[in-house]
Amino acid sequence: MTDVAVLGAGSWGTALAGHLAGKGVAVRLWAFEPEVVEAVNDRHENPLYLPGAALPPGLRALADPAAAVRGAPVVLSVSPSHVTRRVLGPLGAAVAPDALVVSATKGIEQDSLALMHEVVADCLPGRAVAVLSGPSFAKEVAEGQPTAVVAASADPAAAATTQALFAGRRLRVYTHHDVTGVELGGALKNVIAIAAGMLEGLGLGHNPRAALITRGLAEMTRLGVAMGADPLTFAGLAGMGDLILTCTGGLSRNRSLGEFIGRGGSATDWVREHRMVAEGANTAEAAVRLAARHGVELPICAQVASILRGEQRARDAVEELMERDLKAEQWR
Repeated sequence: MTDVAVLGAGSWGTALAGHLAGKGVAVRLWAFEPEVVEAVNDRHENPLYLPGAALPPGLRALADPAAAVRGAPVVLSVSPSHVTRRVLGPLGAAVAPDALVVSATKGIEQDSLALMHEVVADCLPGRAVAVLSGPSFAKEVAEGQPTAVVAASADPAAAATTQALFAGRRLRVYTHHDVTGVELGGALKNVIAIAAGMLEGLGLGHNPRAALITRGLAEMTRLGVAMGADPLTFAGLAGMGDLILTCTGGLSRNRSLGEFIGRGGSATDWVREHRMVAEGANTAEAAVRLAARHGVELPICAQVASILRGEQRARDAVEELMERDLKAEQWR
């Protein structure tokens, strides 16, 4: 089977690396932390980011990203969005010119407002690029729970290669052509999940959660269409599917952050207490700026960004959203 280099040994990178290694793929996992490299190689575990998951003995961790990617036909990028360019930028000479680069990071770059497939193309020009997204908690993938995701690429062959590589008895992979829509769905749902957590922290019930998820989906679709995405993408796994999972599932870091804030905590305090990244915290600000660039309204995302900046209280944001000017749900 094809050798794969995985860049990023957080929970999702480790789960995907373990999944591939379990299929017999030769996987080289780059980890930033030396203690993760040691734990993966010596004890076949990643207690820092995926505690309790037994990793296949054949999975090898490395401390040098260039050594990990050198000669690999497939490179899987799973670093957090705010460091993806920093990780990939120096690897141009090490990544094979004909390698397929798959991005499984869900986020938007802060400064450039680029989606992850655009960052990959900037850092590693000429390589085929695909993205992997959908409703998938790392812990449940590591446990072998049935999961369905999407492999999207502008190149049908790259999408099909990604599908075949990752598909397994417990991981079903669909192909997709709409890279922008799939990536936006994966990024923006994290912002809506923070809002869902805030509702939970405020002690609100099912009615507001249903309204939030539905109107959040409308915001995701509105920005996606403005950026050239297919609106139907947001009714699929990378849109509605991932949104429902992240807004309702107890394993969601973004929902956990929102719940912490809804109970009176601050984003700064939550980050101090948790080692993992809640991508929605960075994405909220980027989403608001993208919306301004494309001339669309994202009222939920705007309120989340305001709360994260400390300019607004969660309870007041709910009131403001409810008191917005009345309008039709859809226009013909």
